[in-house]
Amino acid sequence: MSSFRNKNILVTGGANGIGRLLSLKSLREGAKNLVVWDVDEESMQALADECKKEGWICHTYKVDLSDASEIEKTATLVKEEIGDIDILFNNAGIVVGKAFLNQSSEDIQKTISVNIEAVMLTARAFLQEMVDRRSGHIINISSASSLMGNPNMSVYAASKWAVTGWSESLRLEMEQTKSNVKITTVQPSYIDTGMFEGVRAPLFTPFLDPDEITEKIINAVKNNKIILREPFMVKLTPFLKGVLPTRVFDLLAGKFFRVYSSMDRFTGRNRNE
Repeated sequence: MSSFRNKNILVTGGANGIGRLLSLKSLREGAKNLVVWDVDEESMQALADECKKEGWICHTYKVDLSDASEIEKTATLVKEEIGDIDILFNNAGIVVGKAFLNQSSEDIQKTISVNIEAVMLTARAFLQEMVDRRSGHIINISSASSLMGNPNMSVYAASKWAVTGWSESLRLEMEQTKSNVKITTVQPSYIDTGMFEGVRAPLFTPFLDPDEITEKIINAVKNNKIILREPFMVKLTPFLKGVLPTRVFDLLAGKFFRVYSSMDRFTGRNRNE
């Protein structure tokens, strides 16, 4: 089991949404230092003030995760000022809810940079030290959209497919080398944080409560769970896609469960989670 007690925790996108809850819950689990990376300075300050009142130690760093050089520089600074990171939550992400033909090159590049490149580069920045001391845990927040396509979120879905594939491959590498570094991949459906404002939840797949899903993520880390899929219908998706012909699955997902129309009225907040 992975323990949070007396550990250094890093949460990207940790000032808002589920990132903020993961930050606070890590501290409640006994973390020694919380390190938060975000672009929202106001929210980071509010989080730091809340932590101070509780007697917790929170270190905030403004980081543009679409800039590889900022990731590298900030990681070096964290190591100098705080020390090695024991548990990394790769949580930050953005979504552009448009048909692919309506997405600009900037939309595409920003999504790829934040949702894929930043996840890999942040992990790489702290992974070697985890391997060297044979201890560490990396949690990659992917999405249920990494299990199936969905109209009006093609680039976001592609980015999360990449995260899932990379996360699974990294886990296998860590296991093959007997590094004792744990990797957990999280694949949630829509979470009620405002990031997916305007979305109509599919049938039998209600919006996930932020407090409940973050509690399950924390428990997944403590129990070294490999994959966390929520809610129940997401657990069924790989099986249904595997046994049903594509057109039958499309009919089921599109017409019956209304997954393929869930993003039709998306407005979102279009900022880091």
